[in-house]
Amino acid sequence: MTRRRIFDRLAKVVITMGGIAVILSIVCIFIFLVKEVVPVFFPPQGTQIGHVSGTPPPGALPQSSLVGMDEYQEIIYQLTAGSDRQISFFNVQSGAPITLDLPPELAKVRVTAIARAVGIGNRLAFGTDDGRIIPVAIEFTAGYEGGARLIVPTVTLGTPVQLTPSKEPIIRLAYQPTERGTLTAALTDHGRLWYAALASGNAPVALMGHGAEPVTAVIFDSRGETLSIGTAAGNLYHYEVREDAQPSLTEATSVSPSGASVTALSYLIGDRSLAIGSSAGDVSVWMPVRQAQESSTTRFRLIHQFDAHPSPVTVISPSLRDKGFITGDTQGNLFVHYSTSAQTLLKLQGNQQAIRTLTFSPKADGAVALTDQGELLTYAIRNPHPETTFATLFKPVWYEGYEKPEHVWQSSSGADDFEAKFGLIPLIFGTLKGTLYAMLLAVPLALLGAIYTSMFMHPNLRAKIKPTIEIMAALPTVILGFLAGLWLAPLLERMFPAIVAMTVVVPLSVIVTAVLWQYLPAAIVRRLRPGMESFVLIPVVICSVWICLGLNQQIESFLFGADYKSWFATHWGLRYDQRNALVVGFAMGFAIVPIIFSISEEALSNVPRHLIAGSLALGATRWQTLVKLVLISASPGIFSASMIGFGRAIGETMIVLMATGNTPIMDWSLFNGFRTLSANIAVEIPEAPHGGTLYRILFLAAMLLFVFTFLINTVAEVVRQRLRTKYSQY
Repeated sequence: MTRRRIFDRLAKVVITMGGIAVILSIVCIFIFLVKEVVPVFFPPQGTQIGHVSGTPPPGALPQSSLVGMDEYQEIIYQLTAGSDRQISFFNVQSGAPITLDLPPELAKVRVTAIARAVGIGNRLAFGTDDGRIIPVAIEFTAGYEGGARLIVPTVTLGTPVQLTPSKEPIIRLAYQPTERGTLTAALTDHGRLWYAALASGNAPVALMGHGAEPVTAVIFDSRGETLSIGTAAGNLYHYEVREDAQPSLTEATSVSPSGASVTALSYLIGDRSLAIGSSAGDVSVWMPVRQAQESSTTRFRLIHQFDAHPSPVTVISPSLRDKGFITGDTQGNLFVHYSTSAQTLLKLQGNQQAIRTLTFSPKADGAVALTDQGELLTYAIRNPHPETTFATLFKPVWYEGYEKPEHVWQSSSGADDFEAKFGLIPLIFGTLKGTLYAMLLAVPLALLGAIYTSMFMHPNLRAKIKPTIEIMAALPTVILGFLAGLWLAPLLERMFPAIVAMTVVVPLSVIVTAVLWQYLPAAIVRRLRPGMESFVLIPVVICSVWICLGLNQQIESFLFGADYKSWFATHWGLRYDQRNALVVGFAMGFAIVPIIFSISEEALSNVPRHLIAGSLALGATRWQTLVKLVLISASPGIFSASMIGFGRAIGETMIVLMATGNTPIMDWSLFNGFRTLSANIAVEIPEAPHGGTLYRILFLAAMLLFVFTFLINTVAEVVRQRLRTKYSQY
């Protein structure tokens, strides 16, 4: 007795410790997931880290200065019009000027305007008082001396080109090197706007489409296809400049309904989004949007409106890495925005000195600004996940190139200017879609199979059938996914008309067989032991399937007019993909049938036999006993079986990974693919940089799966306990 107590207590301790270990493991997993996910929602941080005394820009010239920095933020430079030294370099840490021999040609010109090429941070151009354009390239070379990094700047001047025929001073300038040559647009102090493609050899062209409205901003896109002009009347004019000699006005849009003037323009990376600042302090992003579904005509539309500045916007600088940009105003305020999320992420308060120009650092982790007093202010900006908000994850977002806000998942592309799309709704939708179709197949088959096995099948046959079905649960899902993707999907595509016919022919043949069974002579029926009737149906089902497969082409011609894919596309607007939800329904349904069958059969078999015997003794048939007694008594177990199968289907990875097209679309069609949360994690995690936005969003997807299955199991247990209490009298 003492030994038994010792073993009992030992078993109790082991079981208790095991349960505690499981609970602690689950809690630790959840804490780890939260730890990886939470940083993606941290607010950005920014602070001024340096101050350098530069050269005050001349107030009479509107585009008289530019600033920039190297990628390590160790050296900043200032370009200033109207000064003796047009280019100056400074050490960020000490603020001391860096001595550098500049090209001697600079001493012979008077600069009146400075422009930066879009998308090429250190390609610049000077406009002079005699109407010439001088290209400027600033390069930074990194080396090591004495174990310390040494950054050496160099300045290279291009060949000056005469732009304005009458040699009028240039006061505003746009400059863009492209594959087909260098494009320039210059506004003179007489109010004339000139355009020239320097490599074409054609004479400069005067642009008159904006009429008498004073030009306040001018910029090319990075491909040199569009020239955008902002005016004091708040209008935006777009010229198509693909044809170098003949720019044409394609669109005029009012971008400031209040009548405020356009004070700053900047194309974001990719050239689809145009950020606009106004004298009223408004900041907005406009994009070209197609007018109709089948039309190629686009018009610029207001897509995102950001927090307004308290004073006129003076400059916009885009990020060279993503869809972010930074704006400055006449009170020295700097606002950091992100186009995709339509959020103003950071506001850095100014010192009441107007920001004349500013630029993002090449890595978008800092900025340098020049005030009208000649102060160069450097900022450190920490914003590792600018594209992620609850809205971008779970609400429709208006992405570049789309006609309306949509839920989209597309984490990467081959283009550097790609706009990441991290909408989780298509993945959640795909998870529920795959689970639904798998459950539609598995629950009826498993439940009806469990009912027949426990209530009607002969015990000897049940002893063989039940273990066989349970062994099916041991099949690796990677094997099922492999077979579904490479064998089942092509088979279903080829034999789809026959599959459609089977849904009618097989049940009808079973019903006909059951009716005919009633008319068989009693002597024949008695030869078959009770519970062995299924052996009669097996040949019937096999013959029905064989007939449908053999008549596949005839069925297709009769039902679908020779081509079922064209028929679906014409009549229902559906496209048939080889790897689709139907394939997943069969494969994943096959995977969860053993789970639901096994638990349901146990629940049905555990109904007390004396209750069943009493019901039969009182004259009830087996079906009446099943419906009125057995199903009610076993309902807690059947419900648990369904919920466990549901949770199993939600977390399935390999089958949906290999048997679907992994296309994250939102469509309930059986014939389209989808992408689930679990499959997306398996596909994306090998390519996700550690600690990056994609990496953390994948952990967020894992946490959603964790929480979702936890809630399902919790609700299932609560419902099961209530059912058990309610029907305990049975």
